[in-house]
Amino acid sequence: MRDQGQGSIRQRGRQSWELKFDLGRDPVTGKRRIRYHSFKGTKRAAQLELTQLLSAHAKGEYIDPSRVTTSEFLDRWERDWASINVSPKTFERYSELLRKHVRPHIGILPIQKVRPTDLNELYAKLLRSGLAARTVGHVHRVVHRALVHALQWSVVHRNVSDLVSPPRVASTEIELLTPAQVQIVLHTLEGRTIYPILVMALATGMRRGELLALRWKDVNLDGGSVQVEQSLEQTKSGLRFKSPKTKHGRRSITLPPSAVTVLRDHWKAQQERRLALGMGKALDNSLVFATWEGKATQFEFRHEGMEPCHRSDQATARDAAFVAAYPCLALNRVRHGCADD
Repeated sequence: MRDQGQGSIRQRGRQSWELKFDLGRDPVTGKRRIRYHSFKGTKRAAQLELTQLLSAHAKGEYIDPSRVTTSEFLDRWERDWASINVSPKTFERYSELLRKHVRPHIGILPIQKVRPTDLNELYAKLLRSGLAARTVGHVHRVVHRALVHALQWSVVHRNVSDLVSPPRVASTEIELLTPAQVQIVLHTLEGRTIYPILVMALATGMRRGELLALRWKDVNLDGGSVQVEQSLEQTKSGLRFKSPKTKHGRRSITLPPSAVTVLRDHWKAQQERRLALGMGKALDNSLVFATWEGKATQFEFRHEGMEPCHRSDQATARDAAFVAAYPCLALNRVRHGCADD
């Protein structure tokens, strides 16, 4: 054990150290307050960590990890890690799950006192309240991710979520359109706002966000292909474009001849509309599927896709009834039924 002024370090294992330091006497009890920290890294890094802890105590900035509540740690984790390292949409989801389902139940517990049984009880309580098992699984993953950093930052000595399993989620089959239904749908919706997007979803299997972020410069009509380079997502602050999550998300997709024909017709109609509105010819970076003004939109099939397009109210009502008969027409599900032409 080596003295470090008011503290010392002791090796516990390979690249594992125990930091011990004295906070002085408790003003109420008069007893000496000795604190211990676990640290992983080199000996030099451990010495530097001890020096920083002693300096923080001298400045009155030291916070005893044993007194940090789960809510306080989650505040720090959201501020210092999640808000910087995940997408805005993911950060919003993390914050929502922690605010609604974690802090109200275990937020007041000291982070070092949280036990596996506390998490088991939390998940059981959420299930009894009516929360879906899949959502409880999302809660578990966020808690686990936060505790991974709590362990790395020496706030806790172990990640208790490693000892807990999320509830089992019953497997369900996605309802897909049959080939016959695909033909009925395409015939019925031809000429509608949704039609070219629906054709592309069926032909390529692209996600809704990828379709709505597609630019004309990503489309090679002569070569019969599209390049997926970005996606569109909705956040509380508005729409934003983002890059694919992985290198496999950025990909080239071959188009069947029928989809190329639909895109050519769509491009022609879009140019004519822009010229009629005095907007001029679309640039290469213009969106393939956009609002009348050429702006990005989070296309909702049941609303924007069924715009009248100079058809009677009676025809529009028939279209709405048709959509209701095919719940699997949601864009995020249609893509699973994509097939070669």
